Amino acid sequence: MTRRTLLYAQSGGVTAVINATAAAVIETARRHPERIGAVCGARHGILGALAEDLVDTAALDEAALQALALTPGGAFGSCRFDLDAPADNPAQYDRLFAVFAAHDIGYFLYNGGNGSMDTVAKISAAARERGYPLVAIGVPKTVDNDLEGSDCSPGFGSAAKFVATGMLEAGLDLAAMSGRKGRVFVMEVMGRNAGWLAAATALAAGGQADAPPHIILMPEVPFDDESFLARVQEVVERLGYCTVTVSEGIRRADGSLVMEQSHDAKGHVQLGGAGQCIARLIHARLGYKHHWAIPDYLQRAAGHLVSATDHAQARAVGAAAVEYALAGRDAVMPGIVREADEPYRWSVAAVDVRAIANLERCVPPHFIRADGLHVTEAALRYLRPLVEGEVARPWRDGLPAYPALNLPALARRLPPQAQHP
Repeated sequence: MTRRTLLYAQSGGVTAVINATAAAVIETARRHPERIGAVCGARHGILGALAEDLVDTAALDEAALQALALTPGGAFGSCRFDLDAPADNPAQYDRLFAVFAAHDIGYFLYNGGNGSMDTVAKISAAARERGYPLVAIGVPKTVDNDLEGSDCSPGFGSAAKFVATGMLEAGLDLAAMSGRKGRVFVMEVMGRNAGWLAAATALAAGGQADAPPHIILMPEVPFDDESFLARVQEVVERLGYCTVTVSEGIRRADGSLVMEQSHDAKGHVQLGGAGQCIARLIHARLGYKHHWAIPDYLQRAAGHLVSATDHAQARAVGAAAVEYALAGRDAVMPGIVREADEPYRWSVAAVDVRAIANLERCVPPHFIRADGLHVTEAALRYLRPLVEGEVARPWRDGLPAYPALNLPALARRLPPQAQHP
């Protein structure tokens, strides 16, 4: 039986559990030495594949894999780079498949979000057109939880646990310090077009009336100054303080962003500052003392506060991806299937990446309260099991012990790229 190399790569924003997926991929692949001759990784996603910047995972023993599974970030390096359509840039694919052929790569696993699934679909189609024997598999992850084809996205549960914890603890602080003039705390979380992380902060209330967060602003609901300020004032007059969660991508009724920072060379908008904007609006119009916070990278890199559910699902999709590859199930992604809420049960099933590539899954209307300023009980039923459980980890000198992994580079077999991909 032919033994081929498996190439694994990470793409897009990393998570607290993406390396748990990587560890599961390597462990599962090693259980099939009759089919998989080697497991290598590409540094910085598809860019590493194009540059033939590959690493050998053979140096990772069992202890190193266990440590990898508990390490946040992206151990192999990630990127935000979209392949061109094959017809628009055939040289790009010539280079990619030259690298694949040079290292006898027969299985390609790409760990990312909806844009990464488009990359998998393009590579799968190009392989078939060229007659190159390759199985391309998408492996899901994103803290935004906006990936279609899966009930939830690995990475989201841990980020949700972190932001909900942050709101819970900040709320206790604010309640202790509230005074006659009123205080407001605003926390801005990630979410360009989907408000899943903002919605998750509702878990901080623990079912208690008037507990933080009092208001949740999501991109799915156009922001209206007057109705929002009226609610803030009502809460402060009643409690002495108000807590607000803001998705970074909230927009006004005309579609304009409440706040954006800059545009890159391709016109992509860098978001950030919506929370500060909202906090200042409250102060300017209502005069309350205001504070704001932006967890930013903290919400997706909090390895010390990983959800056990999320960790288990991250490992499950990694293992399933290898099994799908060995079964020849090209251009699919292992998606999470919710079987029941209470008790929570889930499984993994294959999803066609061509059907979900570049789609964004937003918070559904029945998860959003009629006034647009909070979430419903249905949303809480969906969210609760995703943050459940904790993962034990080693600590050193009072801090999480994250290893320096040994990932030696594979020797290049091709001349360097003549130009940028």
